[in-house]
Amino acid sequence: MARKEEAPNMVERFAEFKELKNIDKATMISVLEESFRNVLAKMFGTDENLDVIMNPDKGDVQIFQNLEVVSDGEVTNPNLQISLSDARADEDPDVEIGEEHTKEIFFADFGRRAILNLRQTLQSKILDLQKEAIYAKFKELEGELVSGEVYQTWSRETLLLDDEKNELLLPKSESIPGDFFRKGETVLAVIANVDNKNNNPKITVSRTNDTFLRRLFERDVPEIHEGLINIRAVARIPGERAKIAVESFDDRIDPVGACVGVKGSRIHGIVRELRNENIDVINYTSNPSLFIQRALSPAKISTIHLDEEEKKAEVFLHPEEVSLAIGKGGLNIKLASMLTGYTIDVYRDTNTEQVDEDIYLDEFKDEIDGWVIDALKDMGCITAKNVLNTPRQELIDRADLEEDTVDNVIRILKAEFEEE
Repeated sequence: MARKEEAPNMVERFAEFKELKNIDKATMISVLEESFRNVLAKMFGTDENLDVIMNPDKGDVQIFQNLEVVSDGEVTNPNLQISLSDARADEDPDVEIGEEHTKEIFFADFGRRAILNLRQTLQSKILDLQKEAIYAKFKELEGELVSGEVYQTWSRETLLLDDEKNELLLPKSESIPGDFFRKGETVLAVIANVDNKNNNPKITVSRTNDTFLRRLFERDVPEIHEGLINIRAVARIPGERAKIAVESFDDRIDPVGACVGVKGSRIHGIVRELRNENIDVINYTSNPSLFIQRALSPAKISTIHLDEEEKKAEVFLHPEEVSLAIGKGGLNIKLASMLTGYTIDVYRDTNTEQVDEDIYLDEFKDEIDGWVIDALKDMGCITAKNVLNTPRQELIDRADLEEDTVDNVIRILKAEFEEE
């Protein structure tokens, strides 16, 4: 009886692992059984003739050994065989040679070393299980926002701990210039990469990639979160400046206004999070000429020539607009290229007098249909003088417009300058 009193509650002796690792009951029982089998297999040479029965309700485990009954004196492997006399003496008086005899064995009988081996095996398996669970969880969260508390900072990276004490690594290269974190401070980032090399999950987070900016807008602009506004393109130079192109699926919603908020209420929070990174929000358009024009804002373009196959754009501007298009340190034109996907070359428009007197085509929307203006812009004609200085047949061919339509446009534009 003494041995049976030592056997109960073997499951409870390892219950701490369940609490610490947050493993569900079924998984815990499965891991316990496998751990018992691994230790027993080392002790007996095999576990094939062993039945391990976990009793979670009672909190104990029962182990039964199935042995082949052989004649007295012919036992060659006591882990697989039992003599007829021993089998009959072990509460099985009717057993015969060749039959199977089952006897219960008690793990506690094997001493402290066996229990220690079991504990170490169990600990190793649960640790592996926990690592797999962490990898699977965070792999699904790649690209999502996460917050963590600064635990330690080194020269090349910062270690963050989330609410469940999972480790998140923020490399210096993924930090915004000007980021400085104190121990205990909460840091927001996006999960950039999760790998599991050698079953050792590594979660890398970033504050510099484009996805981080996208997620901040999704968090702070309800219309984006609800799918009423779509972010079509993002370009960033972390800590300096960013451009984001948005479009609305509801004509009643101004996408730029919704992103900026009343008196900048929505965008100010994002700017602060990005260490005062300037953010330009523009309306997206599928018209490449118009998109480039908007991307180069606040500069005003005189003429634009596109090579859609090579993804190149030649942009002509009034001399004083050139510096605005390029921007401080070349940031504006670099971001415009990143946003639109076009290589943009800027040129000074030498015909300054013409530019001074010119009028943007958008000013004629009351007289000329919008789709006609878009067609003209698509071929690089942004202003009235651009159109008037382009041969009539070229307008017909390149803009794919009817002759009457082109003649009407020319008449309207000429009348404007004749009135002046």
